[in-house]
Amino acid sequence: MNTKAMYNLSYGLFVLTARGDKDNGCIINTVTQVTSDPNQITIAVNKANLTRDLVAETKKFTVSILSEAADFSLFQRFGFQSGRSADKFAGFAAVKRVASDALAVTEGTNGYISAYVTQAIDLGTHTLFLASVTDMDVWSDTPSATYAYYQSHIKPKPAPRPATGRTIWRCKVCGYEYEGETLPEGFICPICKHPASDFEKIQG
Repeated sequence: MNTKAMYNLSYGLFVLTARGDKDNGCIINTVTQVTSDPNQITIAVNKANLTRDLVAETKKFTVSILSEAADFSLFQRFGFQSGRSADKFAGFAAVKRVASDALAVTEGTNGYISAYVTQAIDLGTHTLFLASVTDMDVWSDTPSATYAYYQSHIKPKPAPRPATGRTIWRCKVCGYEYEGETLPEGFICPICKHPASDFEKIQG
């Protein structure tokens, strides 16, 4: 079985935000409209994310749709640090409080969608939320950033590394590198929380 076929699926990229006792947000790539009348969407969120807990608690969220104008700093801010130990909105002014009470991101995005959760489904590592759309707007006509666009144009290319003879495993999402002949069973990237299947083997 060639698992690389999964990378041929088309994904968008989004900043999922919610507000409980604090504002928080994380990067997700699973937002899908499932019906237009009534207007409903689904999102899938890793259970390790604080934003997932806030959505489950408040039943409200906003997804800001990342565009091709987004730069890597947005991914670093919302994807490569944990809201459990950092204030992801500290020093970040490109936001607007919207009807869901969450903060929508206004730079590097082309619009937002807010919704109210009507059903939650346990998927093991993730929770799938079905939600009714309550508000939305368009900021710009800049095309939405796909996962493929992120890989080709936004994510920095790794610097060439000197040959060491050691085996390196590099995360295809954030670039984190693990040294060792094999990845430990159940390995999770400490930076972006993606699993071992998102690592590629590199000979040093």
